[in-house]
Amino acid sequence: MARAQHPLRPGTNLWSVHLGSGNQATPAVAPDGTVYVGLFDGRLVAFGLDGQRRWQFATGMEIQSAPTVAPDGTIYFGCRDRRLYALRPDGRLKWYFRTGQWVDASPALLSDGTVCFGSWDGRFYALSPEGRVRWTFDASGIISASAAVAADDTIYFGTHAGRLYALRPDGTELWMYRANGAILSTPALDPQGNVYVTTVRGRLLSVDRKGQLRWETHTGGITASSPVLDLDGRVYVGVNRDLRAYDEHGRLLWRYGTGDDVEAAPTLCANGTILVGSRDGSLHAVTPEGRYAWHNWLKGFILSNPALGRDGTIYVLTYYALHALHPEAPLAPSNWPTYQGNSQRTGRSRY
Repeated sequence: MARAQHPLRPGTNLWSVHLGSGNQATPAVAPDGTVYVGLFDGRLVAFGLDGQRRWQFATGMEIQSAPTVAPDGTIYFGCRDRRLYALRPDGRLKWYFRTGQWVDASPALLSDGTVCFGSWDGRFYALSPEGRVRWTFDASGIISASAAVAADDTIYFGTHAGRLYALRPDGTELWMYRANGAILSTPALDPQGNVYVTTVRGRLLSVDRKGQLRWETHTGGITASSPVLDLDGRVYVGVNRDLRAYDEHGRLLWRYGTGDDVEAAPTLCANGTILVGSRDGSLHAVTPEGRYAWHNWLKGFILSNPALGRDGTIYVLTYYALHALHPEAPLAPSNWPTYQGNSQRTGRSRY
């Protein structure tokens, strides 16, 4: 582990830990500051605030799923060994559940603790906190992205077949919207229950809580970057090599070139700064007006979403290492400021 003096300038290095190659899962940060990361070599690793490893748990295959930290401290994550795992906060196994294919999607939590996730087997699962099946739903298409859960526990997720589903908490279908192109992104939700999602055929669209299209914008984007939302309803998303901002009606406000593909969602800070990583290994900080603030080259593809601790410390998992950077600001207080809605990656709407 490489250490650096505690700097004053946002985005400069605090510490880094080399973790091998191939990593692209988004980290999660627990309320106590523990950072959880899933790795390509199949380990789920917990790090303290100082970058020291607390524990690790080994699975059978690579992990693409971001960990989800439940209010009771349980850590849930999917794996390409076709299982969803539940670990205790000390890293011991509570249970695992086997599906028919890879589990790349990160779990989302209902208000009663139900754990919801999709699999490449085309099914969407709801499990009790003890790992028992509550219900399943046949989505008739690969599910690789995570679900989003509204305040009323309505569940939204997309499939490779281009279907955006809304399910009731009991697993019955509320509605289905056919989008133009495969959905590899996680939906974002606003306080009114509107849903925002991208497709790999270059569309950013918004659907209302009844499943009616509000607007659709042609972006030309082919990456899987998920949208995030600020307090004023603006939508931020990676589009090929740009970070873009759209207004609440889907009109382009600005674009910021990162120099390489943006694969993951940006993260919004409470001071308005937007953080986004790109394939060239650069983490960019962009002002609310779309201008350059700072960047840090981290020497490895960034294929995951930046995570923020409560004090604003920035955690970025690159292809090779986990990096902790000096704070810019804590997470923005909007309804959906980062991937899966919050740093614990619960997939739950704030309002």
